[in-house]
Amino acid sequence: MIVPIELVPSQPVKYDITIDKLPCLTFQTKVVVVTNPTVAGFHLETLLKHIEASELHIVTIPDGEQYKTLETVENILNECFEHKLDRKSMLIAFGGGVIGDMTGFTASLYQRGIDFIQIPTTLLSQVDASVGGKTGVNNKYGKNLIGAFYQPKAVYIDPAFLKTLPAREFAAGVAEIVKMAVMFDQDYFEFLMGADLSEEEVLKEAIRRSVELKAWVVNQDEKEAGIRAVLNYGHTFGHVVENETGYTTYLHGEAVAIGMVMANALAVELGLMSEAEAARIRTLLERFSLPTDYVIRDVNDFYEHFFLDKKSANNSIKFILPQGIGGHRIVQDIDETVVKNVLKKFGAQV
Repeated sequence: MIVPIELVPSQPVKYDITIDKLPCLTFQTKVVVVTNPTVAGFHLETLLKHIEASELHIVTIPDGEQYKTLETVENILNECFEHKLDRKSMLIAFGGGVIGDMTGFTASLYQRGIDFIQIPTTLLSQVDASVGGKTGVNNKYGKNLIGAFYQPKAVYIDPAFLKTLPAREFAAGVAEIVKMAVMFDQDYFEFLMGADLSEEEVLKEAIRRSVELKAWVVNQDEKEAGIRAVLNYGHTFGHVVENETGYTTYLHGEAVAIGMVMANALAVELGLMSEAEAARIRTLLERFSLPTDYVIRDVNDFYEHFFLDKKSANNSIKFILPQGIGGHRIVQDIDETVVKNVLKKFGAQV
């Protein structure tokens, strides 16, 4: 028996990304703000002055990548049930990428999907994680392997929230900015080489250019069937680094910086990038105090972790590599020996 189903094409998803002072937001429904103790301590009072809702509740979850789990999502869901949210209710992600990913994933699950908005408070989440609708959690097999593509209704980026950001967290966000420039815009890369991101207007310009590039990519490929995969430059290697170190040694952006250096080494090996270009990228990352060195203890084990990457399929690893500065190439079926020889360059010296 065949029962045909013909779905009416859904309307295109549209939402605004506002880069400016946080406006006053009014909701004629129940709202739950999801945040962590660090962000709440610095900024929750400010946020609450900008929100009006029929009911407003705060859910505070532990701070850290190690809490980006299904258990934490279930805790957020339980809070939603306790407060009797309905399908017209709203979640607000108020924090960094971990908060945004988990809040968005929770919104996609609660009663099969309710609205949420992003108010990112870290540079990494402002320039990357809050834009594009990727949500999810980690598990023992790897990073973000459980999740959904679920777009927010709006994103509000207020650079003022970055004033309390520790220098290390700020640098982690710069890694994602460098990623965008290397992959898509050589002029932007040159801008960053001389940029003083401690100056407010220079920082806003960097955020704007990164967000515009991310939006341009997502508009073409929401669910990572093609060009959006390029945004994972540095992540294939970086996710293994995070997994090997238990998500406690490096911030996400720091692991991505290391991953970019590794990806560049592979690109040089394949003739896609010169050693001089790879050195310039390393110099830019180090200028913002990002780590660029990592010792691989077991090359074979590191290599096997690649197969848990979401971009890998049919037992084939897909690598996102730079083609010079400002260009990109998606490469797969690279000979295992070639990849392992590159990894050995990061191995322990004996």
